[in-house]
Amino acid sequence: MKTITTNRKYLKYLVWIGLFLIVMGLVAGLVSGTWLPVPLALIITGIVIIGLWLFMGTSTQSFWKRRSTQASTNALVASLAALGILALINFLGVRHPVRVDLTEDKLHTLSPQSERIVHSLQQPVKVWVFDRIQNPANRELLENYHRYSSQFNFEVVDPQLQPGLAQKFGVQSSGEIYLQSGTKRQLIAKLPSGDRISEQKLTNSIEQITSDRHDKIYFLQGHGEHPLESVEGGLYQAVEALKQKNYSIQPLNLAEKSAVPKDADLVVIAGPKRALFSGEVKALGDYLQRGGSLLLMVDPNVNSGLESLLQDWGIKLDNRLVIDPSGRLVGLNAVTPLVTHYGKHPITKDFGDGISFYRLARDIETKPVKGVQQTPLLITNDRTWAASKPESQQLQFNPGSDRKGPLTLGVALEGKVQPKAQPTSPSNKPTPSSKASPKSANSPASSNARLVVLGNSDFVTNGLFDQQLNGDVFLNSVSWLSKRNEQTLSIRPKEEKNRRLNITSQQAQEITLTSMLILPLIGVTAAGFQWWRRR
Repeated sequence: MKTITTNRKYLKYLVWIGLFLIVMGLVAGLVSGTWLPVPLALIITGIVIIGLWLFMGTSTQSFWKRRSTQASTNALVASLAALGILALINFLGVRHPVRVDLTEDKLHTLSPQSERIVHSLQQPVKVWVFDRIQNPANRELLENYHRYSSQFNFEVVDPQLQPGLAQKFGVQSSGEIYLQSGTKRQLIAKLPSGDRISEQKLTNSIEQITSDRHDKIYFLQGHGEHPLESVEGGLYQAVEALKQKNYSIQPLNLAEKSAVPKDADLVVIAGPKRALFSGEVKALGDYLQRGGSLLLMVDPNVNSGLESLLQDWGIKLDNRLVIDPSGRLVGLNAVTPLVTHYGKHPITKDFGDGISFYRLARDIETKPVKGVQQTPLLITNDRTWAASKPESQQLQFNPGSDRKGPLTLGVALEGKVQPKAQPTSPSNKPTPSSKASPKSANSPASSNARLVVLGNSDFVTNGLFDQQLNGDVFLNSVSWLSKRNEQTLSIRPKEEKNRRLNITSQQAQEITLTSMLILPLIGVTAAGFQWWRRR
């Protein structure tokens, strides 16, 4: 009898041994990634021990009525429920992972443009990183790309350990990064060993290597427009960004040609200083009638000669200068309006409350035109105004001559306008045969024209192009005007900002003195005062 009582006393420990073995088996299987033979053996042994506990316990009628049995059973059920909940959480975590990026510029999250381009990949793309030193940030970035598409893969190669593969790619030094898609292969960067890969460069390279489009953009010249070279006030940065997106850039002088070339996907007029000839204006009007696209950026106090053309589209360029006192809060002057509010349009749909700024800008007025869809793009805050006399020493709003904000600095238009009938003289009246003649090859096409008008051109020049959202406004305008797939319209990838604090040696000494002596002394004094009060 004493032996039976002793056996029953230790019987309750079997369930804990069984649970312990089952948990060990589950953990071993999850960690190792295989369930044979040890993890499965542990799980089976644990199940057998729990079964033995149930069989031996039920041999007595009073087993389930005991308080110890009920407590053990409740503990068993609770443990199994906890294991089930943990298993479910891990299953959902693997199938539906969630990552939270708490950095200011979302450095560990791909930009909307990168997400869409990678997600829409139709063919395999692989990045080869030839580097002796592996930067963990680069691997994390490439893994982020892979999460959005199984078509994207990468491999980090030590050129010293795999010289054959490095020779195949023509690697000259450590830090070279190649992009491969099918038979296409290109070098996208040469980084110092261990440096960080630029998401912007990688995304543009992916778009370039997978795209078969080579749109041609003509930049109008001959009227004082911004040069395309790397000079002060030039457009070199903007042109290079366009080339990375498979655009072909060509200058255009309409004084030497009677029409816009037929292969033009877009014509850009960036900051003319002198008026266009009437023949040039007519050539641009004919180009829009054929379904062309035009990006016009005109600064204040400039007579571009395009007023009649813009009037047909319901656009009037106000010659007053936009004043924005809030620019002083971020280190800009009052004649550099800030824009944080954007219209609902594919060009600006992902801008949110981001900042773009425009040094010396003019307001744009619109009026409805049949057949034309008008969408404001850049809208200033209600503290701005268009000043008729900005040269006055005190910049104050004048209700009599100034225009109160919010103001529109940019507008997008799409549609088709009917050309105005040209008066005919008796000498050039159309003959009956000409009236019945069929349409020529240069007759207006059925597709709609697109037009973006901006009241400033300075924002896209060298040094300002890569500031805030300035470059995004330009690049997205070009993408929309060239009628590329809408998925490429978004904010470009953000780069890490330099947050280093530069201090003098004296400031460093003051910080050291404060942290090592003054603050501890204040703490000790406060503690001593509290001790004295309680005493």
